[in-house]
Amino acid sequence: MAASPSTARAINDRLALRLLQQEGPLTAGQLKTLTGLSRPTVADLVERLQDSGLVRVVGETGDRRRGPNARLYGIVADRAHLAALDVRTHSVSVVVADLLGETLAEAVLPIGSDTATEAAVERAVALLERTAGKAGPVPLHSVGIGAPGLVDPVTGELRDTSGLPAWHRRLVAALQERLPATVLVENETNLAALAEQRLGAARGQDTFVLLWLGHGVGAAVVLDGKLRRGASGGAGEIGFLPVPGTSRLPSAIACDGGFHTLAGSAGVAELAGRYGIVAVPAPAPQEPPSAALVRAAVRAVGGDAPAEEARSAAAFLDDLAERLALGAAAVSAVLDPGRIVLAGEAGHAGGEALAARVEDRLAAMSPLRTEVRAGALGGAAVLRGALLTARDAAQDELFAPQHVNG
Repeated sequence: MAASPSTARAINDRLALRLLQQEGPLTAGQLKTLTGLSRPTVADLVERLQDSGLVRVVGETGDRRRGPNARLYGIVADRAHLAALDVRTHSVSVVVADLLGETLAEAVLPIGSDTATEAAVERAVALLERTAGKAGPVPLHSVGIGAPGLVDPVTGELRDTSGLPAWHRRLVAALQERLPATVLVENETNLAALAEQRLGAARGQDTFVLLWLGHGVGAAVVLDGKLRRGASGGAGEIGFLPVPGTSRLPSAIACDGGFHTLAGSAGVAELAGRYGIVAVPAPAPQEPPSAALVRAAVRAVGGDAPAEEARSAAAFLDDLAERLALGAAAVSAVLDPGRIVLAGEAGHAGGEALAARVEDRLAAMSPLRTEVRAGALGGAAVLRGALLTARDAAQDELFAPQHVNG
């Protein structure tokens, strides 16, 4: 059944807006070519989008011909501001951006473990307010939050999880209560997967698993283009996976003894100590010690380190890859994802040197062909994913027919 004229206009307008978002400023002629629409239809939609305040003339092409055909149209990026928060155990990071995702202001605040819940919440809220103020007077439209722990797939709320600071859950509720903006919360590893799929090592992949290697270990599962959260939001809690090489099994209340023991930051640091790997911790408060150690080992193997030091570094990376392959093999056997991305600070630090080792060991353990790639975004993946979530929410509303045609 043919679409009504109003529905057709809405579809065309959203298509044009998405192209302007993805490709940058375009002329009416370029929009005609990319959309396949007629010249009069493109002229009408450009006029509608200008009248709605979503699009404006941002310049002209370099052609010798001037006039209407040379005008470049772009999205009004300051129509709305967006914010992203990466909430860690001992810190919170904030980025404020425009509607196209261009960073306008950012900040990081350490929060000590001895800080009371309400005080931690107030500091984090104040950090967001200050950062938003530095970005300009445009109000926040959407806020994306990445946090450790489980997000209830029904309510969308961060669940009360033992082992995590109480201020995490209270912060989400406080922002929802105090901000006029839309506030969205998602598990940090899931947001990293979104960012790597859009911008990094999983581009073009509809099915893959992201293995997050940070202070702890987690996984995000994307199957057939859809993020899978599980019945309770716990899909990817791979730290609880029972594996050989630990002294005991994990329990319902603690992942000690599971894959976390082998691949979490403390376990990786202990392994590095056996091989004499040392490193100066990075100044970033949220970076786990394992990242600096893995980075130092990769440099020793690929640089001009003394032969004995390089051999020890290589042996450490080999042993670490053996550990990671245990978790990757379980993922591969159950999900057959085709690609596993080693993300998080330690995964990013290991780069292709670590990813290649894991792929080799995984190939020896599983008959299912699985590529292993290093994450491209490192610890910034959570913030990037949170910002993408906020941008998607804002554009879904602002690009809706009532805004375009109203």
